Amino acid sequence: MVAIVLLWLFIAGCRQDMQDQPKYIPLRESDFFGDMRSERPLPVGVVAQGHLNEDTYLYTGKINGALGNVFPFPITEQDMKRGQQRYTIYCTPCHSPLGDGNGTVVQRGYKRPPAYTDPKVLQAPVGHYFDVMTNGYGAMPDYAAQVSAQDRWRIAAYIRALQLSQHATLADVPPEQRNKLAESTPMNMQLGNTPPEQVEHPAERGQAK
Repeated sequence: MVAIVLLWLFIAGCRQDMQDQPKYIPLRESDFFGDMRSERPLPVGVVAQGHLNEDTYLYTGKINGALGNVFPFPITEQDMKRGQQRYTIYCTPCHSPLGDGNGTVVQRGYKRPPAYTDPKVLQAPVGHYFDVMTNGYGAMPDYAAQVSAQDRWRIAAYIRALQLSQHATLADVPPEQRNKLAESTPMNMQLGNTPPEQVEHPAERGQAK
């Protein structure tokens, strides 16, 4: 009986609480290594899991150091919708929903960015937009931490759509859609004609009489 009690006392004395773990506290000295540091430098060439980034163009927007003008993957309708969503969240405060640079924070005093329809911006390769979102430019901070590389390309695609929407002509509409557009749009509001705000509503004409 005495032996059993002694055995239980021995086992209880060997208990190790969870808060007392055999580990190094950050920056604590260690005499195991010659430099006395418990933090060890990473091996040369090590890559964090999920960050191999083999596709250089996908993650830099550059080809041989020059900004590219193609997308690294096909842009689908779902990509455009995702790009619009990310643009609305991260870009509209400065650039506005239209991309004219008159966002809400600009109206409150923040430096105004150029409109996407400015000739210089309009002519920039698509890799430019990706690079600016990745590294920042001027007063604009980078968004690499907030927006994934794939979503940065999707935002760039949506920016291209914004630019096209404000410079589109009837020739840009697919032939099979032109008749539908003509049927659903008053003649003086069709692409390239009188702006909507200058169009007189039929009810207003009646009131004027």
